[in-house]
Amino acid sequence: MQLIEQLTSHPEPVMLAFLIIFGLIGLGSIYVFAQKKINPEKDMGDVPPRLRTWLYIVAFLFVALAVDKQISLWFYGLISFLALKEFLSMIPTRRADRRMLFWAYLSLPLQYYWIHIEWYEVFIIFIPVYMFLLLPVRLVLVGETEGFLRSVSTTQWGLMTCVFGFSHLANLGRLSGEFCGPAGGSGLVMYLLILTEGNDVAQYVWGKTLGKHKIIPKISPNKTTEGFVGGLITTMVCAYFLGPIFTGFTTNQALFAGFLIASCGFFGDLVMSAIKRDMQVKDTGTFLPGHGGVLDRIDSLLYTSPLFFHYTYYLMP
Repeated sequence: MQLIEQLTSHPEPVMLAFLIIFGLIGLGSIYVFAQKKINPEKDMGDVPPRLRTWLYIVAFLFVALAVDKQISLWFYGLISFLALKEFLSMIPTRRADRRMLFWAYLSLPLQYYWIHIEWYEVFIIFIPVYMFLLLPVRLVLVGETEGFLRSVSTTQWGLMTCVFGFSHLANLGRLSGEFCGPAGGSGLVMYLLILTEGNDVAQYVWGKTLGKHKIIPKISPNKTTEGFVGGLITTMVCAYFLGPIFTGFTTNQALFAGFLIASCGFFGDLVMSAIKRDMQVKDTGTFLPGHGGVLDRIDSLLYTSPLFFHYTYYLMP
């Protein structure tokens, strides 16, 4: 009974957003079902597994935002762990790296522990400073010099993005006060997620519809200048209208938030594409049917989460 009360205790804007998202997924599922009945031979590609995966993702997110804040940290921590695991699985590692990788994984629960006890000062420097200094020392003690720089730098980069960067999303949900708007920290998280994922969709749609000029063909041949600009404008418009619902931003602050999320999300996607091309892999994993790996799904968030968090934190009185 208490769990049901918690699940229905979302702020009204957040509950409405979840209802709309579940509704869209439901409509998509009905469309796929109807197409299979009308034309059984029609190939729907990866649309059915994508819809099922989105249902699971949204359902887990709904529970994570609704239950106790401490439990929600486990949800964000699990995503960080899966993303880091996928990242480290892509890069070549040696037997000598195992002890360093152990300390890298150990830093993950510690990073989320600083959020749990609301120790912001340590949260913000633990990985960029302390783990940055510790990891090479741990590898030095092994006595291996060949491939030293590559091993240390790739591990540190994985920690910075998959753990440090993404953990800002968890900390965003902890923010409170009038500036956070009527939906509080949960509203800020929902605002960021809708705009980040919506930007990906908008760039894809505009690119497919009007795209003619490749923007960076060597890294992502499907991305176009028209898709980027169309997604940027669409995201800024959505940020403007959603700002009063989920945040306490002024008009100009909401518009800049849309610009920040759209542009940073675009480059987050490109950076991960560059890494996958360097490692010669199509997807970072197979954990999410129809989407690839967890890292494939959150690549834009790895950039938008820390930048949006610090933008919001800076604006707070």
